[in-house]
Amino acid sequence: MLLKVKYLNVKKYIKLHAGFTYLEFISEAKTRFGLPDAADLDIFDETDTAVEEDIFLELLEAQPDLCLTIREKISDEAHSTPSSSDTLSSLMDTISLSSSDSDLREKGIPAGRSRSSKDSSAPNMVKNALTRKPGGEEILEEYNAENSLSHRTRRQLVNILASDMTERHGRIPSRKQKEKYALGIITLFPSLKDPFSPNGYEHFYDGVKGTGYIAWRLKTMSRSTTKRPVKEVPVHQEQGPKRRRLATTLPQQLDGDACKEAISFLVHSADEASVFQKMKMTFQHRQDLVHDPQRTADVFKTFPRFLDVKGLVNQDFLLLFGAETATKLLEKWDMSFKPKVIKEAKQLTQSTDLCRLIKAAEKPTESDANGRHWDSDMASLLLLLQLLPPTAGRKRRTKISPTDAAHKMVHFHKSCCSIDEHLQARDGKQPYILAVGRTQNSIDTFYIAVDKQLIPCQATSSLSAFDELFKSHYVFNLSYDESLVHLYSFVQTTIFNIDATSTDESPRVRELRAKMLNENHV
Repeated sequence: MLLKVKYLNVKKYIKLHAGFTYLEFISEAKTRFGLPDAADLDIFDETDTAVEEDIFLELLEAQPDLCLTIREKISDEAHSTPSSSDTLSSLMDTISLSSSDSDLREKGIPAGRSRSSKDSSAPNMVKNALTRKPGGEEILEEYNAENSLSHRTRRQLVNILASDMTERHGRIPSRKQKEKYALGIITLFPSLKDPFSPNGYEHFYDGVKGTGYIAWRLKTMSRSTTKRPVKEVPVHQEQGPKRRRLATTLPQQLDGDACKEAISFLVHSADEASVFQKMKMTFQHRQDLVHDPQRTADVFKTFPRFLDVKGLVNQDFLLLFGAETATKLLEKWDMSFKPKVIKEAKQLTQSTDLCRLIKAAEKPTESDANGRHWDSDMASLLLLLQLLPPTAGRKRRTKISPTDAAHKMVHFHKSCCSIDEHLQARDGKQPYILAVGRTQNSIDTFYIAVDKQLIPCQATSSLSAFDELFKSHYVFNLSYDESLVHLYSFVQTTIFNIDATSTDESPRVRELRAKMLNENHV
């Protein structure tokens, strides 16, 4: 296949073999235009609409003669520069937070619920479209029987409604029309509603950002020749672990010479109770340290007791968020999430790895003679990764599978082998669990490995170790690993309820949350 591609003012043809992937196109484009491998690229169609990986192949199948434009991605720092050019404005399509959203987040209430339209004709419109179109009745029957829709059926639902929309409203339906269809979907199928989104239907259509399943499907069906209006670029605001926060509960804090004396005391004290107390009193200094780009790498040099005293990560997270938030994963996983994760995983295309994980997750008491399987809790967490697999990042040349991504979350290390050799051979700074033992289902010690340093876990179970792994991102101001961002985002918003209304999530995360949280309430 020959693709016409434009970079700056240069047009070239790129030849790709049958069955090529999005990443292979990116790689070949860099080669043809002499761009470095590290270049981060955005792709646009002839209407200057960003082409996402999810719709890339469908778009080319529909319009094989399309001329694509590639541009180097603008860094986040540039987003907040007042003097950004018109070109930058035309590239960006992001959303800013309102102050009211912030107030609602503090109370754990999803923002903007009142903005949702109450149009009672929306569900009837969707139902009528399904009854008229081939395959629509089967969708209604599946929902009535299962109170949910499989991924395959959800895709069919979106395809049918996108087709109906273009028949009724032309090739370019308005934002209001797309929002009405999205509202109709979650009204007719209540278990598909995302409780944490402003209107509950943003995974189907987000009118502010122009994303979602309906938007992506329409982009493959019909393209306007009119340029999209330039949007104002808002100031970029970090969410999740990179956001600077005010501690929920904080004892008296030390500064100046008193803080220096406490840090010196911490290095030499053998009394763990005193260590915990002094760590509390130097918490604010530590937060200043990890949020300073020039000094963040010094945290283990300044506070080395993280490396030999168990429980300090949990204590810092507790100071940041309070006891109610800090205990949510351990309280909710077994009863509220684990059974639903297993149920959803059974709907996926079955592979050897997936079947092995389902078996281990379902039978926690069944012994594995070879010890090659994780225990029930870790198996269920890895099933969540199967449900929220990594997508191909623009900086990654090859797509990583959920099985490969699992090694970025947890690594089993035989107790008879050298830990130091493993750490020196491991690349990357993102934290992961190092589980040390004789077999995978018989772990003696859990560590959080961060930048070749080992933090001993207070945990005695794999679920507790994952709890500390998640919390370490916030304690040390660490971004999520690119391969695990969907999994961590789900845990962050859906289980811990951190920045639940303001975090930029994929539709897949929102869809899974809607299924799990609505299962028992419809």
